[in-house]
Amino acid sequence: MIKKLNVDMCIIGAGSGGLSVAAGAAQMGASTVLIEKHKMGGDCLNYGCVPSKALLAAGHAAQAVRASNNFGIQASIEKIDPDGVYGHIRRTIATIEPNDSVERFQSLGVQVIEAAAQMAGPQQVIAGDTLITARRIVIATGSRAFIPPIPGIADVPHLTNETVFDLDRIPSHLIVIGGGPIGIELAQAHQHLGSDVSVLEMFKIMPKDDPELVDVVRQQIIDDGVKLLEGVEVIRLEKSSGRVRVVFSKDGTEQSIDGSHLLVAAGRRPNVDGLELEKAGIIYTDKGIDVDARLRTSNRKVFAIGDVAGGLQFTHVAGYHAGVVIKNALFRLPAKADHRFVPWVTYTSPELSQVGLNERDARKKYGDTIKVLCWPYAENDRAQAEGAPRGMIKVITTYKGKILGCGIVGRQASELIPLWVVALTKAMKIGDIAQMIAPYPSLSEISKRAASSYYTSSLFSEKTRKIVRFLSWFG
Repeated sequence: MIKKLNVDMCIIGAGSGGLSVAAGAAQMGASTVLIEKHKMGGDCLNYGCVPSKALLAAGHAAQAVRASNNFGIQASIEKIDPDGVYGHIRRTIATIEPNDSVERFQSLGVQVIEAAAQMAGPQQVIAGDTLITARRIVIATGSRAFIPPIPGIADVPHLTNETVFDLDRIPSHLIVIGGGPIGIELAQAHQHLGSDVSVLEMFKIMPKDDPELVDVVRQQIIDDGVKLLEGVEVIRLEKSSGRVRVVFSKDGTEQSIDGSHLLVAAGRRPNVDGLELEKAGIIYTDKGIDVDARLRTSNRKVFAIGDVAGGLQFTHVAGYHAGVVIKNALFRLPAKADHRFVPWVTYTSPELSQVGLNERDARKKYGDTIKVLCWPYAENDRAQAEGAPRGMIKVITTYKGKILGCGIVGRQASELIPLWVVALTKAMKIGDIAQMIAPYPSLSEISKRAASSYYTSSLFSEKTRKIVRFLSWFG
């Protein structure tokens, strides 16, 4: 027997975006159904942000012990316990899990259906034995790891972000295919935890970030011991005496490398398979569902948010999309998504964060009419006191002081970038940052010093000297 259900909102996918829409809609009085076929919390909680940051934290803790001699503390690592490392990851997930649980959302008034969903019509979804007719539908199915068609990959055991956290021992030699943020984060984390790590990247690592800032991360992971191979083409994968062999070409020469484990981190693909979007008249490609500025699909009763809508694949973007959808779907306000000032962070040590335009993109748009304001961590007293002088801030402005973007590489870059998000969002001028009072000693002084450098050439010019000398004549 098929059960029939009529609701205001039907959300497919219980990741960050879907959970936010469901919680908001239900608490605002809309009858709401949330459908999830696998795990509540989606990729972020179970395979992405949360476990990766927990693993990184374990790696940072190990590296802090190694660096303690720099502070006059004699310490060494006796053992890295895999059960403790992976136990920390599982405990972190378990601690956060109740916030995303079926029970919590049911308590908010959301009807949760644990089944696969597919479109059954323009405003109909079928999940399990239930046919839902909804005034508005939100597709928030996220994305999954992309497995490139490398010869031999079907025959070689390999990890993705969905399986790498389920290991029972630290890999002795981890080979990572892909030098994007996920690949580089997990490479450094495993290196810090005692693995030998090799990274193979077809082009340059972290290509979406400012190359000058990426150079700082690159040098650090090399110093940490990661074997970094850029500009390589993976030819095939083989099994070799119980190990994994990657055959690749570099500078026209065929080479190979053997490892105990292989991690594929070659990008992500949106989860559109099996949704039968055609039945609802929804246009999509393998890059995601087509949406307009209001996040509406070609079927105006259906929205798509987060990774499945293509574009920036970040948890905080999915959460932001949820607010846009609620304004449109519940309040009929023509709210539009604005992605100009979305920040992102790669949580390596040092961290790398970015918002707005980097220098490369700013020069493409504005030519030579920009100013690049830099300040090194080495000139910051707090960074020196904490033994973390590696890094810099790079602010891009117009000659009239309009802020175009900011990139930071260094300790706590993720905590420093929100100031620049606000500055861009509120159309502040560089002088607003230069005039703020930053506590001393703090890393936040880096932002103030970079902003103040905008005025260096004019404040310390010959013209200024002449004015000062002239005014001195009046006593």
